[in-house]
Amino acid sequence: MAVIVLAGTIGAGKSSLTEIISEHLGSEAFYESVDDNEVLPLFYADPQKYAFLLQIYFLNKRFDSIKQALSHENNVLDRSIYEDSLLFHLNADLGRANETEVKVYDSLLENMLQELPYAAHKKRPDLLVHIKVSFPKMLERIKRRGRSYEQVDDDPELYEYYKELNNRYEKWFDEYDESPKIQIDGDKYDFIENEKAKEQVIQLIENKLSEINE
Repeated sequence: MAVIVLAGTIGAGKSSLTEIISEHLGSEAFYESVDDNEVLPLFYADPQKYAFLLQIYFLNKRFDSIKQALSHENNVLDRSIYEDSLLFHLNADLGRANETEVKVYDSLLENMLQELPYAAHKKRPDLLVHIKVSFPKMLERIKRRGRSYEQVDDDPELYEYYKELNNRYEKWFDEYDESPKIQIDGDKYDFIENEKAKEQVIQLIENKLSEINE
């Protein structure tokens, strides 16, 4: 029995792998609010105006999901609250959030993380699974899933944003120490399209869980 959280850049395949792991473990899956997110299209249309609002929206949803998941023994979340800061600080570094918004956001996140142990009997996930993908693979998957507001062809400025986001994840994963962790090579293991790769990834995760439980 385990609580597992997924991490990775846009288009890494977090939702797909969440579904795969959830079905394998017979557990409940928690998904990031995207298709019903009324703020996300606003952000892509005007990131300077809506970066702060979007991150507060996501932070609220993630906090709610992780509270629910940590209150049970066997769940999978397709996005970790621990990577939330990476996403917002990238936007801040790009000039999409001012100093006051950064201070408010950082304080709110800190308070939320401090509350997690009191909101649930389990303090942290049992395992974080980071899906690492190359930048070309990231762009390929974004294009394949077809959300119009995410497309580089429609907004060339997204190219540099996506590139920097993907670059920052490697450092983030190296520094992550909230729980045991494993990194899955999303270029090597195409678990979305390839059944054998899916089985191999499940085995890697099972092996890690066994190691943790020894």
